[in-house]
Amino acid sequence: MQHTISVQRADALAEVAIDEALIEQAAHAALQQAGVNDACELAVYVTTSAEIHELNRTYRHIDAPTDVLSFADDGDDATFVTAPDQARYLGDVAISWAHVVDQAAEYGHSQARELAFLTVHGVLHLLGYDHERGEAADAEMRAMQQQIMAALQLPRE
Repeated sequence: MQHTISVQRADALAEVAIDEALIEQAAHAALQQAGVNDACELAVYVTTSAEIHELNRTYRHIDAPTDVLSFADDGDDATFVTAPDQARYLGDVAISWAHVVDQAAEYGHSQARELAFLTVHGVLHLLGYDHERGEAADAEMRAMQQQIMAALQLPRE
């Protein structure tokens, strides 16, 4: 099983200490817990509140900042065909660093825990989990998130 996680950050965050290894670990844990055994790739982009606000406005038509956005590949309906020996590209996750900082303080846990949680949340969206599809889907996604965060030894305190 080969999972390739690319972590990038906005230029404005160049001097901020962001644990990229934790992002990779959280993404791998989400893929593993969800049973993704095939080779795949995804990207995680840590950005500013202003930039995620613009992404949210442009792609979701919601004129507000948010903590995490997921942009899943179009899957089997995509016009681009992946060669049999190539990893499937799952999509991109964008995380607002300002939300990591603010929500960690609001919820009374570490920034590391919040960063890992938002990474897991975003990756699960790439895999088709969607808490906005109703109570059952929300419960399923929450349970998966809790299992992954426990495996990372970052449960809610």
